[in-house]
Amino acid sequence: MIPTQTLPRFIRHKEQAIQGATGELSDLLTAIGLGIKMISRLVATAGLKGLHGYTDRINVQGEQAHKLDDEADAILVEILGSSGHFGSLVSEERDGAIETSKESREAKYVVAFDPLDGSSNIGSNIPVGTIFTIFRKKDSSEKADTEDFLQSGRDIVAAGYSVYGSKLSFVYSCGNGVHGFTLDPSIGEFVLTEEDMKMPQQGGIYSVNEGYWDKFSPGLRDFINQIRSPKSALKKEYTSRYVGSLVADFDRNLRKGGIFLHPATSDRPRGKLRLLYECMPLAYIIENAGGQATDGEQNILDIVPQSIHERCPFIAGGAREIGFFKEVLSRNQ
Repeated sequence: MIPTQTLPRFIRHKEQAIQGATGELSDLLTAIGLGIKMISRLVATAGLKGLHGYTDRINVQGEQAHKLDDEADAILVEILGSSGHFGSLVSEERDGAIETSKESREAKYVVAFDPLDGSSNIGSNIPVGTIFTIFRKKDSSEKADTEDFLQSGRDIVAAGYSVYGSKLSFVYSCGNGVHGFTLDPSIGEFVLTEEDMKMPQQGGIYSVNEGYWDKFSPGLRDFINQIRSPKSALKKEYTSRYVGSLVADFDRNLRKGGIFLHPATSDRPRGKLRLLYECMPLAYIIENAGGQATDGEQNILDIVPQSIHERCPFIAGGAREIGFFKEVLSRNQ
């Protein structure tokens, strides 16, 4: 019988096998896994605890905060802050970077996260999730600060996400493959279910909110019209699937193939999603699985954030879909 590969066991064997690894990153990923299990329990019991709905607080995005956003944020800040390996944290729910209790000069890493992506869908029982990005400090001898988050996606050390749905999943990458885990409730542990995940080079699904059709660029409308037709260069008639929860749509397309579009619009020329803790980590995941992600002009991982809450258009898919997307947009310029 093959031994069960739990998340801590897999990380210890996979990531610490790298020459020079000291174990801090393994500890961090394990701590994130614990936080995700705690948030999952929170999501599952939110209705019983009266945690649906909004607070009176307006977050840095100018959006009214959900009760669950604040609770999930507090869980991750507490668990990650006490791990002793982060010098600074950035959360969607906080105005600025949070310094951990540990002397940040000694810590190696900084982390940015969206504690509960898609929280507005909670009352409708639609899957939501958590997204995170980990960077190494620019200068290991200096105290961590905001500048440590303003790095290219090529400098990401690890990234991942969870989906709280019919099953609790955890997907991460440290650059040597994308690995998927599923919570086994009988033992309370994440168990390896997909090692070295690969995204199909071409799928049959496109995911976009077509309610913004009139605000899309002519090139984007042309692309969508073409992939809906079996006469396109992709030689396949694509089907629309849009949940309205970033992690849910992204996770489905990563596994089954297709293209996800959260593009620029006429009233939001730089999109709505956040670059640092939504677009960059998911771009890192999809590229390590063989796909690609772009803002419509350049690869997401080549962008250097100018601020921690910067927004960015996000188009992610298989190599063939992204190639065709770029081709159609260039013809419409």
